[in-house]
Amino acid sequence: MAQAQRPLVEPVLERPVKSIPKAGPLEWLVRALQVRNKTLELTERMYERYGPVVMTSFGFMKSVNLFGPDANKFVMLDRDGNLSAKGAWDLIMGRIFSNGLLLMDGDEHRSHRRIMQQAFSIAALESYVEQMGPRIAESIGDWHQRGPGFRAYPAFKTLTLNLAASVFLGVELGAVTQQLNRAFEDTVAASMSIVRLRIPGLEFQRGLAGREWMVGFFRSLLAEKRASSGNDMLSRLCRAQSDEGRFFTDAEIIDHMIFLMMAAHDTTTSTLTSMLYELGWRPGWQERLREESRAVRSPLLACSEMERVPALGWVMQETLRRYPPLSTVPRLSIREFDYQGYRVPARALIVVYPIHTHHMKEWWSDPYAFDPERFSDARAEHRRHSHSWVPFSGGAHTCIGLRFAELQIKSILHQLLLRYRWSVPEGYQMPVQQAPISKPRDGLPVRFERIH
Repeated sequence: MAQAQRPLVEPVLERPVKSIPKAGPLEWLVRALQVRNKTLELTERMYERYGPVVMTSFGFMKSVNLFGPDANKFVMLDRDGNLSAKGAWDLIMGRIFSNGLLLMDGDEHRSHRRIMQQAFSIAALESYVEQMGPRIAESIGDWHQRGPGFRAYPAFKTLTLNLAASVFLGVELGAVTQQLNRAFEDTVAASMSIVRLRIPGLEFQRGLAGREWMVGFFRSLLAEKRASSGNDMLSRLCRAQSDEGRFFTDAEIIDHMIFLMMAAHDTTTSTLTSMLYELGWRPGWQERLREESRAVRSPLLACSEMERVPALGWVMQETLRRYPPLSTVPRLSIREFDYQGYRVPARALIVVYPIHTHHMKEWWSDPYAFDPERFSDARAEHRRHSHSWVPFSGGAHTCIGLRFAELQIKSILHQLLLRYRWSVPEGYQMPVQQAPISKPRDGLPVRFERIH
């Protein structure tokens, strides 16, 4: 009897799909209520209990939380096109920061980013740094006279907002400073609101009102800027065009400027404040950086001199590791896909957490210690994995202003180090709000002493 012939093509066996561990709705509610101040604690608890993938759900919305640098790489690079930044951020702040670069996908995102990149060219950045130097000196000149009640966070907020207005808008804010600052604070806070209704007195309504005020403010500048040949960012964006000769519309410019102004002063203020705190009770590190800045032999730090202060760069990187301005990066799944053997559903919020990755003992030695030298070439802990240090996100949505932020932070710290010594109260520990923007809940009390 003849043997049956074997099929020419072997059958494909489906890989077993693991079930995603699920946290209950109560855990979701606790997370929603506590995430502003306890993002790191909550994510560490989820990771220890459930592992690198866990689903939380509340009503119709499912959230798949992924942990670790592999997850960051998978989500931020999104090589298979499974995820949407726009879909996620629209849910969180679409009515507040409409149509900002972060809220775009695909060809639209690439086109807008390419046009905007003209305002972040090397020549543009050199111009911005040159403009900022004297303004920084003028703004910090009396900080030693403010006394022990001085709060660093609001002072940095005012400084960086005025710098952003000068560099980005080419205007002096004057009496409008506080109103614009309040509008930004209200809009950022509204992005975390649970109740999203236009009810007078509620946080979300204040955010909508703040956005409407800013739209009017930026619109009032456009006619003059469209006719201008100025070097400020708003003028550059008015002139910038695509390879096909397309210019931004008024509405597009307004949306981009609102988002850029928020990011430029909120995230920079966050990092500056945390650096000031860490150095405030570490006089040894403070003096080390001061000697490095003195060796530059210039009260103002030019673009060409930024590499002459490497230890200042390490401190900035270590601060961004410990206090990433954006602790959470969300995406929305646009189709079902597999991740490490788990079947992830469509229309789920996919979330990775830089703040958690930055504190994983698998990737960082003594992760809760302040240790800037981990970023030196000799140790280079941040190079153990391409996505273990991601304070500026990654992939197509890497922060377009990261180089500007670095230059501004170093410029300000350089001048502070040459002018002052500072300290925080004895025994003080900074109470940190970790979302939506990392910042001290008490404003950070600091005492400045003039160096003679």
